[in-house]
This record gives sequence, structure tokens and C-alpha cells, in this order.
Amino acid sequence: MTTNEGHSAEPLRLLAVHAHPDDEASKGAAMMASYAASGVRVMVATCTGGERGGIQNPRMEGDAHSGRDMGGARRLEMARAAAILGIEHQWLGFTDSGLPEGDPLPPLPANCFALKPLEIAAAPLVRLVRRFRPHVIVSYDENGGYPHPDHIMAHKVAVEAFHAAGDPALYEGAGEPWEPQKLYYDLAFNPQRFRALHFALQDAGLASPYAERLAAWLEADTEGHTPPVSKHPTTTQVDCGEFFEKRDDALRAHATQVDPDGFFFAVSPDMQRKVWPWEDYSLVESRVPATTPENDLFTGLR
Repeated sequence: MTTNEGHSAEPLRLLAVHAHPDDEASKGAAMMASYAASGVRVMVATCTGGERGGIQNPRMEGDAHSGRDMGGARRLEMARAAAILGIEHQWLGFTDSGLPEGDPLPPLPANCFALKPLEIAAAPLVRLVRRFRPHVIVSYDENGGYPHPDHIMAHKVAVEAFHAAGDPALYEGAGEPWEPQKLYYDLAFNPQRFRALHFALQDAGLASPYAERLAAWLEADTEGHTPPVSKHPTTTQVDCGEFFEKRDDALRAHATQVDPDGFFFAVSPDMQRKVWPWEDYSLVESRVPATTPENDLFTGLR
């Protein structure tokens, strides 16, 4: 294994692994913009092109470009979002699996990302880790944040790359080994956050879009806990409220996928800064001494 000696003298680097273009804007965007503005090199690896996504924004219905070439439209959207956040970006080159719907569920399309053998799906990410040399990797938990097949596979390849990139006996020919130091899971769907925002809206006399989601979480919890206990606890909260507007602008850049009047924009950035000015993560593995709770993904590396 590589030891990464001397990494403290180098610029810090963070790699976020996402399934589709727009995932980086809805999960961790303010955190990434904050670190990028402070001088950290931030890279997003997008596993698929999102070409099987449908139009999610009513204002984009009938758009000629996305109707003719959804993958191409989403590449342009991703470039705009990355520029807004001030981050670097790399496509891993896999085909969107789509979200199967129906009962029974239809089979996934041939040759899609979610059906790739792990060693094939992870190889481009291992190559990127060895080239970019991140100190920190951020991705989804075992459920993918939500159970989309591409999100679950993105989790698998991120964990594989975290463990394999530093081992010269694995993925031979994929570059000089590099061993990332910390692995985090993104907790964008943290129930505590939605609960805090829900009650803040109610206290302000405003309608909350979170009531149905919170009710579903409560119904799912047989012991009456509020909210249900997460499998991965929040260990790290990055204060990045100053960058909520950049996050929202990056979301709007994904115009085919994000309704500017929709769920993501229900609470003003000012109210979010007062109620929940953080983005939440769970430290899963660390090769450096780390004491939680933390307020910095680079604790132990600075």
C-alpha cells in the first residue's frame, strides 16, 4: 500500500462520486463550492450520462434539444453547474440504467451501468483516483441515498476505489497507486434536517412541502422514533450556508431535471442558514486519527 507521506504539504483534494448529472447539485453542492472557494481541489466523477432521464421540469416540455439528445443536453447542463460551483469534473462514461417502474419491475437495459461487473464498473474510477489523488472520497450509502440502481452501483464503485486504488496488485495498468485517507457517505436526505425545516416553515406561517415525507418516515418507524434512526449516523456537519445560493444556481443549471418552482427551493437560503446551515455526512472509514463529531471533512489531514 502507498503511505501518501507528505500529503499534508500538498493542496487538499476531494472527490465526490455521483450517479448522474444533477446529483452533484442536489447532494453536497454547497459543501463542494465552499471547499473549492477555500483553495481545495474538488472533483466530481459522474458515472453515467443521464441519457435515460425524462423531463422533470414542466418549463422544458417540448424542448427540442433534450427531446432529440437528452445525453447531450445534460452534458451542457453539467458543464454549467460545474462552472457555477467552481469544481472540476470527469465523466466515467457509463450508460444510464434508467429507473425501472412497474409490478413486476422490468429488467434493466443491456450494457447499462448497474449491470456491469464491479471490476469493470470501478476501473475508470480507480484510474481517476490514482490520477487526481484525493485525500477524501464522498459518495452514497449502500442504499444509494435512495434505491436507484445507478446510485447503488455508484456506492459500490466508490467503496471499491477507496479500498483498491492504493494496492499495486489491483487494477494493474490503471496508474500509480494512491490511497485515499477518508471515506464519507452523503446524508442529503437526513430526516433531522427536513424536520427542522418543516417546523421552521410552520412557525413562520408558511406551507411546508416536507409534511408528507416526514409522515412516511414516522409511519415506517414501528417504535415511534422521530425521526427514524439512520443506519449511518451524522458524524460531520460542514458549515456552508454562504454557498446555498451557488447550490441553488447549480440546481437550476440542470434545467431538464429541476423545476425552479419545485421542492428544492421551498425554503429560502436565508431561512436555511438560520435553521440548518450545514450539509451532513457520515464518516465511514478513516486512515488518519479522526474524532467525531467533526465540522470538516479534512479533519486529521490539515
